[in-house]
Amino acid sequence: MAAITASMVAELRGKTDAPMMECKKALTEAEGDMVKAEELLRVKLGSKAGKAAARVTAEGVVAASINGDVGAMIEVNCETDFVTKNDSFLALANAAAALIAKNDPADVAALSALAYEQDGFGPTLEDVRKGLIGKIGENMTFRRFKRFADGSKLASYLHGTRIGVVVQFDGDETAAKDVAMHVAAMKPVALTSNDVPAELVERERSVAAAKAAEDAAQATAAGKPVQSAEIVAKRIEGGVQKYLKEVSLFNQQFVKNDKQTVEQMLKSANTNVKAFTLYVVGEGIEKKVDDFAAEVAAQVAAAKQSA
Repeated sequence: MAAITASMVAELRGKTDAPMMECKKALTEAEGDMVKAEELLRVKLGSKAGKAAARVTAEGVVAASINGDVGAMIEVNCETDFVTKNDSFLALANAAAALIAKNDPADVAALSALAYEQDGFGPTLEDVRKGLIGKIGENMTFRRFKRFADGSKLASYLHGTRIGVVVQFDGDETAAKDVAMHVAAMKPVALTSNDVPAELVERERSVAAAKAAEDAAQATAAGKPVQSAEIVAKRIEGGVQKYLKEVSLFNQQFVKNDKQTVEQMLKSANTNVKAFTLYVVGEGIEKKVDDFAAEVAAQVAAAKQSA
């Protein structure tokens, strides 16, 4: 009978996402035949064999790779913060960033097909990802990435592994790195007020209008005079302009010197920032909130049905 090794179990788990002991049992029953063991698992576990692939990956890391005027940044997600400290997971993220910078893949599918080997898995990045899912026991995904190669100088800043910034610039590198750090801290949405997306502006205008209407209703209820439509319109527009200054990079007060704006700091350093990219891990992903009591009740109910 063929010996069942840990690497065989990890490989099968990476392919099926089935529990480790179930993988070992299937391999033993199949006498080491990987294809037969996979078939046995899918028959025995059904949809459970793909359970990990459906789990939400709202944690993760941001990794960057800069080589001269070519670089890349990627967000790689996992399920728990614990895995973000795993050396193999971090190596996968850093390798993916380097592969993007070097090969310029069109999308995640093209990235996943690139040649890469790690921890005994390969020959592609996707094979390594699947292998690590089996080895670590958590789903992990390549969520988004961006490559930079327009001839601009590049400066990056990583705040731990959860926030990443790449700045495209001409001029002084120190000033550009300071801007990257500023972006990580203040999270602007655009370079200038004119660059703020129209939907964000309209949303802020709606908020300001709703607040003005609430103030008018309160004034009426209290028997106080209500501001004219002209004054209300000016208040709303004033609120929008205040918002635009707060979220546009060049108008923000520089984090290292609040006596000047970022634009003023860059001008004094004779530096021009052309663009920035900000990644925050899990941004926009709806995290699952586990109900432990409900989960236990569901498991008990399932056990009764199968008994």
